[in-house]
Amino acid sequence: MKKTISIFTLLLFTLGNIYCQDWVVPADRKGKLSPFKFDDNSRKEGERLYMINCKSCHGTPGKGDYQANLVPKPADPVTEQIQNNLDGELFYKISTGRGPMPGFRNSLSANDLWHVISYIRSYKKDYIQAVAEMIKSSAYPGAEIVVSLLSGPAADEITLLAKAVSEKQVVPVTGAGVKLFVKRTFGRMSLDEEKTTDKEGIAVFRVPAGLPGDTAGKLHVSAVFTNEDAFGSVSKDTVLRAGIKISPVSLTAERAMWNVVRKAPVWIILTYTLGVLGVWSFIFLIMLKLRDIFIIGDHISKTEKE
Repeated sequence: MKKTISIFTLLLFTLGNIYCQDWVVPADRKGKLSPFKFDDNSRKEGERLYMINCKSCHGTPGKGDYQANLVPKPADPVTEQIQNNLDGELFYKISTGRGPMPGFRNSLSANDLWHVISYIRSYKKDYIQAVAEMIKSSAYPGAEIVVSLLSGPAADEITLLAKAVSEKQVVPVTGAGVKLFVKRTFGRMSLDEEKTTDKEGIAVFRVPAGLPGDTAGKLHVSAVFTNEDAFGSVSKDTVLRAGIKISPVSLTAERAMWNVVRKAPVWIILTYTLGVLGVWSFIFLIMLKLRDIFIIGDHISKTEKE
């Protein structure tokens, strides 16, 4: 038993040391740059995404209210521990995650990740951004990868078209693994399985029946290449009319546990009312018994005196 406890303690100590070591980012990922310039719009979108996905652990920037009980500790974004990272290092760490920090590569698009970094960088006064000139591909040297998303050919399908554009020619990107995501309230949902572009650079994804869209039936779709080393961090975000029209219903429109008292479920109102009546009835009964005891005691006292 003692041997088992010793092994378990050693294992925890070892894991703790591993997590507390520096987070090493591959050399070829450190120099990664945002494909767009950070501005007020990207910072606002980054703030929205940060509050949804990061605040619970890293806290509000500058407040120091991060979850200090986690190992390793998720530092405040305004500190040097985070701000001393290169843009590429931040992108890699947010994408892959480590320990209790999840990787957001499959829940946020590449552009979303850069928006978050844009918000984080707004707390570094001397920050000067370097923007990537063009998305290059090792599979198509000298060319820029361009991705298009279209509805069809069938009503429940979305077509992806990938091309490599250079000064000399435009050729289809063939044999490339691609994934499609649709934006949900919290993060992204994978749409269909991973596909491979054909000889024309085309991959067709099926839209599940009854997939809810916005009030106009539109879906916010994001496409990414699964082989980032060969095709770069190419992503394409667009809006397509491929979902079911959904009219949002207020969470307080119907009776519910989280609603106001007058719209609480009837069974809760009855249970609460009966519970309160039961408690007060019990208290009243105790008061009556105490009164009876007082009367009996007073009667016995008078009898003894007589």
